[in-house]
Amino acid sequence: MPTRPGGKSDAAVPDTLLLDTTGLHRLIEVLIERGYRVIGPTLRDNAIVLAELQSAHDLPSGWGVDVGPGHYRVRRRDDAAVFGHSSGPQSWKQFLHPPRQRMWAGSPDGSSVTESETEVPRYALLGVRGCDLAAIATLDRVLGRTEYPDSSYVARRQRIFVVAVNCTEPGGLCFCASMGTGPAVGPGYDLALTERLDGDEVTYLIDVGSPAGADVLAALSSTPASSDQVRCARTDVEAAADRMGRHMPDTDLRDLLVRSRESPQWDEVASRCLTCGNCTMVCPTCFCTSTEDVSDLTGEHAERWRHWASCFEFDFTYVHGGGSVRQSGASRYRHWLTHKLGTWHDQFGMSGCVGCGRCIAWCPTGIDITAEMNKMAGDG
Repeated sequence: MPTRPGGKSDAAVPDTLLLDTTGLHRLIEVLIERGYRVIGPTLRDNAIVLAELQSAHDLPSGWGVDVGPGHYRVRRRDDAAVFGHSSGPQSWKQFLHPPRQRMWAGSPDGSSVTESETEVPRYALLGVRGCDLAAIATLDRVLGRTEYPDSSYVARRQRIFVVAVNCTEPGGLCFCASMGTGPAVGPGYDLALTERLDGDEVTYLIDVGSPAGADVLAALSSTPASSDQVRCARTDVEAAADRMGRHMPDTDLRDLLVRSRESPQWDEVASRCLTCGNCTMVCPTCFCTSTEDVSDLTGEHAERWRHWASCFEFDFTYVHGGGSVRQSGASRYRHWLTHKLGTWHDQFGMSGCVGCGRCIAWCPTGIDITAEMNKMAGDG
């Protein structure tokens, strides 16, 4: 039986159904009619980015991507698939854990406002892949289910509607199969789509994961999927696991990193690393932040803002009176990778990497996290 985040079981839901392209258009219309701001992939600035959709016409129909270490290019496909692309430069994290957020504002007269008092948007996230759905579950553990949960994250998380998409065409940098997060989506969705191509015809098998999903689906015109259609769709998704562009070594990554603490490979990576922090900015699970206080020139208004921060920043480990703890690029890269794949397990009981490959694509020098781990495994 499907479950929602938090482990609550749902009531029985319909069997797998089938939508055509018109049905996909109607899905977006229904979500907008119900007050959601629909966020999904769209072509903009020579990249497939996540943005608010006004209709299904905004989806990147017929567009795919070619990716490699430090390389990302959009390309025309020879079909009308709208989900025939791998991860772009953004993740869904920005809608749950914004990159810049005002926490508090105040004036000398004592009036003030906090972030919790502002209206929380209702987002419908359309096109969430298995890796990104796992990333949301990771953020749930880190920000939503701690002893002191992030109230802003919790409020946003409670108001989202998730339309997930099973992957049938992994990209050149995908390694979700190694991390156990895809290509099939896991629990946590309201509706899940599997895009299927048959010549010029595009159809979508749709599975229900919650009562809210069933309610939305009831407003659409759909037909039951045949057993052959369901079997073919599941086979396509399973086959995608064997076509991953990258893979992690088949070993205990946490133990490998402990054994490799003094490896000379850290210095070799540092010779190529610009410590720019791109990998942490595009990562769907990195959650570190910093705060800053600002005021106007008159001193009549002050605000506190929270913004994303990166452990690659020199001042990230600054200690008053003692300078920064991790001063070398090698120590900062080692900390990031060791935390992501190793000590994250100690803190949260899970890995901090979901295998999306974004950190590889958007590294200016093409440093490949899977290549580095495989090299360590070979040296070990």
